Amino acid sequence: MAKRPSAGRPRKAPTITATKNKRQRPLRGQRGTAQEQADAPRNKRGPQSKAKSGLKRTPQVASTRASGAGAANRRGRPSRPEPTGGPVEPMRIAKAMARAGLCSRRDAERWIGEGRVVVNGKTLETPAIEVGPKDRILVDGAPLPAAAAPRLWRYHKPRGQVTSHRDPEGRPTVFDNLPRHLPRVISIGRLDFNTEGLLLLTTDGDLARHLELPATGWLRRYRVRAFGTVTQEQLDQIADGVEIDGMAYGPIEATLDSISGQNVWLTVGLREGKNREVRRVLESLALQVNRLIRISYGPFQLSDLKPGEAENVKRRVLAEQLGPQLAERFRIRPEEDDEAAATPAKKPKRPMRKVARGENAAPRHPANARTKHLRPQPNRGAKTRQKPRAKS
Repeated sequence: MAKRPSAGRPRKAPTITATKNKRQRPLRGQRGTAQEQADAPRNKRGPQSKAKSGLKRTPQVASTRASGAGAANRRGRPSRPEPTGGPVEPMRIAKAMARAGLCSRRDAERWIGEGRVVVNGKTLETPAIEVGPKDRILVDGAPLPAAAAPRLWRYHKPRGQVTSHRDPEGRPTVFDNLPRHLPRVISIGRLDFNTEGLLLLTTDGDLARHLELPATGWLRRYRVRAFGTVTQEQLDQIADGVEIDGMAYGPIEATLDSISGQNVWLTVGLREGKNREVRRVLESLALQVNRLIRISYGPFQLSDLKPGEAENVKRRVLAEQLGPQLAERFRIRPEEDDEAAATPAKKPKRPMRKVARGENAAPRHPANARTKHLRPQPNRGAKTRQKPRAKS
């Protein structure tokens, strides 16, 4: 049944214009007045008329695939500039590479001699060059990583390892036996081959050099087992220092703890830490050291660390021990520990349950069938054993 026209306002007939496309745009010179254009029908697929809404047509921002500084992404926002690989402050190129955690300064000089380092498009031939934030540094074709904040670990060095990255005699080294989760680290001071105990490790060479200087005033304590006999009066003689074979040693705190057969146990504290200092000083007292354990280095204790274990020292603790000026100098920010603690750890994946295959086992399903309706369901129609009713 045809729909009757409404008795209200009469409907105007649309103007017919000669067009070549589906949008039915009028020919040039036949657009009419503004009122006629407003009354003209709109194309259902075309955009809304701007003359009717009174808005200006704004051009869309063209997307670009250009990269680098000043480039725009698809949304028209400027993209982040590419890292140049330069340090945050002017320094020698070997120091910048060591602070980035790639290698030591000595290895950096060797890499430069091999032509593996490029600065601003030029291959370096000598390490006697200073770089800054605006320099573009490439090592083996990759940009130099940004230097992260220094980190510190307590490590229990076992006996029978050399505190060195390479040993010409082929003996096992500390850095060959570190836990796998540690990055490239360097030691703060050294321990002899037969000495065990606390060894501090860090990722920053400047921090390591500062903490191993006697000027810090940090006391290093050792537990010593030595063969021989000694009295506390003899140990007090080295409290003001001693000179042995032309080598002057500073004040040493020594306490006689116990006597076990032909051995004595001592606690020795010193602030310099020269090569084989404890052994040479006790040899002057007719004692032969057969076990040496470092139990503390300044405020850091060996505690209950097992041999070969390493434990991270929080930046907040390190900043408190260094003080605000040194913490700012070495870029140690305690809030980074809070951000790491606030990041939730990923939930470990639940292991797959193993089902024994037998004669009465359920049929195997595809590995990707993880929905409930594909899993074997218990037989709900089977009769279950009921509990006997109590007699009344």
